[in-house]
Amino acid sequence: MSPATLLAVFVAAGVATFLIRLSFIAVEGRVRLPAWFRGALQFVPAAMLSALIAPDLLMQDGALYLSPHNSRLLAGIVAVFVAARTRSVGWTIVIGMAALIGLQMLQ
Repeated sequence: MSPATLLAVFVAAGVATFLIRLSFIAVEGRVRLPAWFRGALQFVPAAMLSALIAPDLLMQDGALYLSPHNSRLLAGIVAVFVAARTRSVGWTIVIGMAALIGLQMLQ
C-alpha cells in the first residue's frame, strides 16, 4: 500500500469517527432519545473494551486457546480481580502487566 493511500485511509477513518461522535453531540437537546436507549448507552464503553481485549486473551494463531499455559488469559483474570477489588485503573494496569511479564518469564 502506498503512503498516499495509507494516509487517505487514516484521514477517512478519522473523519468518519469524528462525524459519528459529532452526531450524538449535535442532536443533544434537539432529539429526545428513549429511556431504554439512554440506559443502554452506559454499557457501550465496557462492550467496546471487551470486544477489543477478549480476542487477544482467548485466541492464539487464529484458534481458541483456553489453557493453563495461556499467560495472557491468566494475567487478564488477575487484572479483572484487581479491577473489581481496587476500582483503580492504574493498579489494574500495573498488576496485570506484572502478572503477564511474570507468567511469560516462567514459560
